[in-house]
Amino acid sequence: MCLAVPGKILEVREDDALRMAKVQFGEIVRDTCLAYVPEAGVGDYVIVHVGFAISRLDAGEAARTYELLREMGETADGISDIGDGG
Repeated sequence: MCLAVPGKILEVREDDALRMAKVQFGEIVRDTCLAYVPEAGVGDYVIVHVGFAISRLDAGEAARTYELLREMGETADGISDIGDGG
């Protein structure tokens, strides 16, 4: 099963001519490629699959997605602060 997870962009940078970001997933922060979403910026939520942001979404949709994942028991600890200002 493939899973794409929403995360919040904390920082954007150019890395060897490739647009990259630090993206927060609860308490976890990962490097993510923004090549597929050039319009995304700091503060935006993106859907990330295997290290690539594949689309933007609003904070409300990110929160709903995390709630569904919580209900399914598929999330790690520390994800509860996403969507509520964290």
